[in-house]
Amino acid sequence: MLVVLRVKEIPPSQWRNFCLCVFSIVQKLLLVLLVVFSSILARAQALGGTSVFNFTKISNTPQLTALGGINISQVTDDIGLAFHNPALLRPSMHTQINAVFNSLPASVENYHVQGGYYLAKQETMLSMGIQYFSYGSIAQTDAAGNLLGEFKPNDYVIQFAGARQYGDHWNYGASLKFIYSSYGAYRSSGIAADAGLTYTDTALLLQAGFVLKNMGVQLKAYDGTSKDQLPFDMQLGISKRLAKAPIQLSLTLHHLHQFDIMYDDTSFNNENGYPGGSSFANKFFSHFVFGTQVFITDKIEISAGYNYLRRKELNTGSTGNGLNGFSFGVGILVRKIQIRYARTHYQSNQANNQFGISFSFQQPPQ
Repeated sequence: MLVVLRVKEIPPSQWRNFCLCVFSIVQKLLLVLLVVFSSILARAQALGGTSVFNFTKISNTPQLTALGGINISQVTDDIGLAFHNPALLRPSMHTQINAVFNSLPASVENYHVQGGYYLAKQETMLSMGIQYFSYGSIAQTDAAGNLLGEFKPNDYVIQFAGARQYGDHWNYGASLKFIYSSYGAYRSSGIAADAGLTYTDTALLLQAGFVLKNMGVQLKAYDGTSKDQLPFDMQLGISKRLAKAPIQLSLTLHHLHQFDIMYDDTSFNNENGYPGGSSFANKFFSHFVFGTQVFITDKIEISAGYNYLRRKELNTGSTGNGLNGFSFGVGILVRKIQIRYARTHYQSNQANNQFGISFSFQQPPQ
């Protein structure tokens, strides 16, 4: 039996609306598939215990350092923040270069460079960045302690990222990074990806972010060891600017895929007389990073942050902990140049000083 359906002629305007509707649905499905696929990959990552390439978690830019070291919802013109959430990339970062010097404890030096470029026709913001760590010169000896020379260990990660806008409020992005470590004769490499989303509502002065970090594998293990898992992290953050005050508050939650992330060395605690175990409150708040930013003028910003887990990890029994876990920073924005400084405290007599400068060569193409 042959069935014939007669359809009335559809006006071109209705066809256009129908195609736009289908395209919108496809975009939403792609976003859902991105999150689902990322979650599947995340199951293979480290949920606890050991992991390699933990240097990828270190803050790369002063504004991020000042806000507690973890923040994925702060939407600004600082391209350095997008290194840890690619969805923070914006067209306003076109031709921006971010260069940072970070002086860490024990004479460790860290350098970061990142640049961005906006493709107007493709409506896509691209970036490339490198994070490099130098640990100085270390004496190399044999098993008997005989001096054989020196070696210079180093770590670095090279990252390529892209982001696009969806609708009026959403941005999505992804990054691919190559990771490498060299400690004398011991070398290792890996590949990883990040996937992120951001939501902004200018009417409510609200910003939110979600990111899946370090989904990947160790390509080559260190000699004499087996392959380890990467430091996967699932993060969720929100930033809210007050309507009647030049203040913005941020809350970031990290390691959402695992509740207990406190490190408890029972042997060490017993030998040194420190109390062992972690309370429910410590386990709960160890996921929290608080940040605030005060806008003195449109050209001067003061930032502060508190990282709960960092402070607890640096506790040494009943010894005073000073400003451990706290961080501070200032930013000066002059035309196309941003100059930023941040200071993070690790011990009562040790602190990390970070300097950075960002500058743009031209405005984004229309």
